This record gives sequence, structure tokens and C-alpha cells, in this order.
Amino acid sequence: MRLGINLGYWGAGMDGDNLAVAQEADRLGYDVCWAAEAYGSDAPTVLSWVAAHTESIDVGSAILQIPARQPAMTAMTAATLDSLSGGRFRLGLGVSGPQVSEGWYGVKFDKPLARTREYVEIVRRAMSRERLSYEGEHWTLPLPGGPGKPLKLTVHPEREHIPLYIAAIGPKNLEQTGEIADGALLIFPSAGHLEETAIRYLRAGREKAGLTMDGFDVCPTVPLAVGTDIAALADTFRPYTALYVGGMGSRKQNFYNQLAQRMGYEKEAAEIQDKYLSGDKTGAGAAVPHELIDSTTLLGTVERIADRMTEYAEAGVTTLTLAPAGFTLDERLAALRTGTEALERAGLAS
Repeated sequence: MRLGINLGYWGAGMDGDNLAVAQEADRLGYDVCWAAEAYGSDAPTVLSWVAAHTESIDVGSAILQIPARQPAMTAMTAATLDSLSGGRFRLGLGVSGPQVSEGWYGVKFDKPLARTREYVEIVRRAMSRERLSYEGEHWTLPLPGGPGKPLKLTVHPEREHIPLYIAAIGPKNLEQTGEIADGALLIFPSAGHLEETAIRYLRAGREKAGLTMDGFDVCPTVPLAVGTDIAALADTFRPYTALYVGGMGSRKQNFYNQLAQRMGYEKEAAEIQDKYLSGDKTGAGAAVPHELIDSTTLLGTVERIADRMTEYAEAGVTTLTLAPAGFTLDERLAALRTGTEALERAGLAS
């Protein structure tokens, strides 16, 4: 199992340290550094900055938002970043959610599966540098009846095949991801529930495409905090978990709330959402079960973290992306080093 690092959203208050974190991950041999975007900083700018100041670690978008860009633009960005980084770019895509898609980008959040499939087909076709033409429900290239003509990408990516990932949570999205992508970006992964909530759907998609799970990258992001007081460490993630389970999306369309329900927290997920949407964020955090936090994070000593890493590997994770917690840069760097040590103790280092 490989390790990755997730810098999250640039502009979240730790920007001055993020480059140092990426550089330390590069020095320690981490496999990939991911950056996110929503409605603040964009991922490609951050990734180009990180790639310019690192040597061997891959840089990946987790995610580039599908409603934010035409697919041909995404292909251009991917090809450019792959070229500038010397073949170190990984393209992660996602449809976002209805509030961001419609509120920020002005793109209707409808038929997300069909839109994603067409988007991926166009991006891959463009990155292959064949002349781009496409007829689908959501995109037609060139536009009919006008002066447009099929064009070919002028940039030569470093590699013939840039790895493409999709952020997936729901069963249908997971199955399609297994069918059309090279990897899946997961969030709130519980090793004990991973087979039933994700892997079985990814496997079904691979089988639909006539493929196995060999070579497919199962890549969840897991917060990491080091210490001996597990309860106190878990409490630091209560606002984070409450935000996603309670307030990310509308009452009817909160994919993270639905995931918590599939893990057996139906009653708790409803209470968290009720409190969060009523404005009681503190109460929502208090309603998050300790076990939900503990099972979807890496908390504790290096020995405990090593044991949990073994559980993730046995569940089918191939790249474990860490989000190291800490109030200072030194604490975040120490957490990165703990991640490396734990992987070695677990006998999982390649």
C-alpha cells in the first residue's frame, strides 16, 4: 500500500505551511500529493506550484470540478500539468454537489452519472491527441451547423495515459467509476465497512468493463492525528465530521449523510443533520458518535496507526491518502513522519 498526502483547500489557513508539508512528503517517499477545489482556490494553480518545488511526488487534483470546466479545457489542463511536472500529474474529477454546481458555477445538477461518463470520454479522447469530435446528450463537438471543426490538442503530455480518478460515494457512481476510471477517490472510509460501501460496487464496474481490480487505485483520504488520548484526538474532528454529515448539501441531497447511514448510523446521521441545519453546529458535533470518527480516521500511537493501516490494506485500499492534523507546521510534519513509520511497522512499505 502506498501513501499520499492531501493538502485540502488552499486558503484554509495553513497555506504558508502547505508547501513545506508537500516537500516533506516528497522527501519521505509519499506517492502523491492531492489538492482540492470548491469555490475558493483552484487546484491546477496549487498543483503547478507544488510540482515546481518538489522532485518525485505525483501531484493530483482531488478534485477538478466537472461543472467548472468544459471537458476540452480539463484535457488541456491535464496535458499541461503532466508536461510541466515531468509526467507526475493525476487527474481527479467530480461532479461536486447541487449547491455548488448550481449556486457557484450556474450548471444544473442533473444526470450526474451520464454527464460524468460523457465528460470522461471527451477528456480521454482529447488527451489522446486525436481530432476531437463527439455526439452525446450533454456535449456535441463541434457544434452542428457552425464554423467549428474537429481540432487536435497541440500539447504533448509526458505520458500517453494520464491516470484518471473519480470522486465517488454513492453505489451507482462507484460502479461507474470502476467501469470508466483508473482509480476512485473516497472519503470517510471505514475499513470495516469498505467492502459493503465501496469495493463491491467498484468491482462490479470493473467486471462490467471486462476488468479486474488489478491496477485499479482505491484511494481514500483519512485524517491523521498522533497521540495517546484517543477520545481527545477524535473530538478535534467533530466539527469536520458534523460539517460533512450534517451540512454538506441539502437535506435531501447530502451524499455524506447517506454514506453514514449505509455504515449503520441512520439515527445518528439524522440527528446530526437536524442540528446542523437548524444552526446548532456545536450540538451537531456532539451528536457525532465516537466510533464513526475513530473508524474513519487514523488516531493514536504509531503502533495503533500501523494496525489500522493493515486493516485498510486488507480491505482493498491501494493508496492511503493522509490529511495530517496539527496546530503547527512541526506537528503536521511529525504526523507525516509517523505515517511513514507506521507503514513500515505494518510491513506495507514498498
